[in-house]
Amino acid sequence: MQPFKYLTEQLAVAGQLQPEDMQRAHAAGFKTIINNRPDAEEAGQPTNQAIEQAAAQLGLDYYFMPVLASQLTDDNIAEFTKLAPQIESPVLMFCRTGTRCTYLWALAEAANQDVQWLVEQAQQAGYDLSGIAARMEQRRQK
Repeated sequence: MQPFKYLTEQLAVAGQLQPEDMQRAHAAGFKTIINNRPDAEEAGQPTNQAIEQAAAQLGLDYYFMPVLASQLTDDNIAEFTKLAPQIESPVLMFCRTGTRCTYLWALAEAANQDVQWLVEQAQQAGYDLSGIAARMEQRRQK
């Protein structure tokens, strides 16, 4: 069972979730689930469709926004940035370990947030943003 790690009061990330985890997410008060993990990335991984069906049965909003682990693109960031204001909070994002989700969130937020604050929020949740620090600073300066 993957823990929910809060980056903010309204946003948490997790490693790979199973369809049955949607009940736990619902009970924790999440309104929206975002899956950042491509299907068939790893043997035995549940399909996006199975997780989406479980979420829908509980009335959770669900979005599939696959991000390749080593190739988080500007298009991924733009897609998330466009979606974020439209979704109902609190939000739970997941991928294999939660790192991709954290990176996506931090890069999207870097344009409007203090980078050090983003780093601290991620650290409190157990994620290290040092690998994308320069990219966050670039987005901050745009």
